[in-house]
Amino acid sequence: MRQMNARERLLVKEAREKARAEANEVAGGVAETVALQRARGSVFAKTAPDERRRRGPSETPYRRQAGLDWLAAKGRISEAQKAAGLRYGEAFRVAEPLLPIGSTLEVQPGMGGAGLPLKALIDLAGRRQQAEARLARYRRRLGDQPDLVQACDLVCGRELTPREAGGGERDGIRVEAVLRVALDLLAAG
Repeated sequence: MRQMNARERLLVKEAREKARAEANEVAGGVAETVALQRARGSVFAKTAPDERRRRGPSETPYRRQAGLDWLAAKGRISEAQKAAGLRYGEAFRVAEPLLPIGSTLEVQPGMGGAGLPLKALIDLAGRRQQAEARLARYRRRLGDQPDLVQACDLVCGRELTPREAGGGERDGIRVEAVLRVALDLLAAG
């Protein structure tokens, strides 16, 4: 193996320092983003690094906690309430998708809207229709009461914490109280 000359050693050292500085900038940006999101009411949990990342000292990654997970971890809702909220949230997310189903004018031979095969598009429409029916049933259990439905939509469906859903600490407490009533109704049905 050949010896590195002084110039090559300097280049290697410079590359390491540049990588270290870039990593510090990224870590600072992540810390700032997490701090801002926490101030807005988001909750983060530090997760243990997986085995592949244990090669050296690395920062433990953050994972944003969904509202139901946070409430359950704090002991503010029961397992039955959480399960009811998870069912509501799944129906909400399927019934209120990000990907709209295209019109029949978009369909090309063998393809559906958004580039999906026609069979997949039909299956998606069927799943969405079933989810809409489940969501309507859940909302009827809540008496179609707007505050109960909105609390479930925000915390269970959009996975916000009560503080995020309420826009602050005081309204977050109100959202949490309304949500607990709604989850009791959903769990009982």
